[in-house]
Amino acid sequence: MIGKGQSISRTQASIEYGWNQEKEAEVVLKEHLAGETPKQITDEFRIIQSQNDRCTKNTLSFVVSPTVKDGKNLNHRDLEKIAQRFIKEMGLKNHQAIGFVHKDKQHTHVHIYANRISLKGEVYKDSFIGKRSQIAADNVAKQLGLTRVREVQQQKLQELKWQRVTIKYLNDRVLETRPKTLDDYIQKMNARNVKVIPSINKSNQLQGFRFEYQGANLKGSEVHRSMSGSKLIAEISQNNSYSKLKEVPKTLKLVNTTVQLSTNMASKIAKDLAKQVIKRGLDAGMGMGY
Repeated sequence: MIGKGQSISRTQASIEYGWNQEKEAEVVLKEHLAGETPKQITDEFRIIQSQNDRCTKNTLSFVVSPTVKDGKNLNHRDLEKIAQRFIKEMGLKNHQAIGFVHKDKQHTHVHIYANRISLKGEVYKDSFIGKRSQIAADNVAKQLGLTRVREVQQQKLQELKWQRVTIKYLNDRVLETRPKTLDDYIQKMNARNVKVIPSINKSNQLQGFRFEYQGANLKGSEVHRSMSGSKLIAEISQNNSYSKLKEVPKTLKLVNTTVQLSTNMASKIAKDLAKQVIKRGLDAGMGMGY
């Protein structure tokens, strides 16, 4: 089961979407609410939201999605349990909330809208809400015996085992040529029919790489743990000069442009570079002893 979450300002429009009868919508959650229409629910939200008018994105929007297989076997009561437990896991029991199940596609899923302002007028902290939603959904799946994200991921990786093995093999052969830049590495991988796709966020920060090969599209860490973005950059960086191993570059040249490193990426690279310095020192020490 997968969970997604974000803070929004389009309260009524979002609730109207959730209540869309064309999507065979059914109400599976109603907390601290009495209204029977999107407008009535929105008005009730706004009464509470008026206690804190500085918060503009004052509604929380979540989508909780069981796997297709699990969804086919879930009845109305099961979906109510999923919504209720998700709200509890997110720490929103003291907030107005409404949830709808959509069955318009093969994939049954639940839309939940919660007031970001609690009944006491407190603002719910939405930092890392996407990640927290994933964890909450995984916890609910574990509690209810549903398929968890990691199980789906493991199955996917197993099905793509031969592509992963081949990408790793080609990666190792390219690294043996000691590419000195990311562009050089990417070009050499492309020449071996592996497309390397940089993952760059809206702030122009490099977060990692994806690899496309024979119908597979995988994060580097899904191919092999040694192929995470931080480890690749650390290894390619050391091909320039030994002295640079002590420094983490703030920016990198990539496909005729300059990109920044995300804070998380820079931190991981620093750790990987430190490990490589230690390893080289140990290897050199062992070599001198013979």
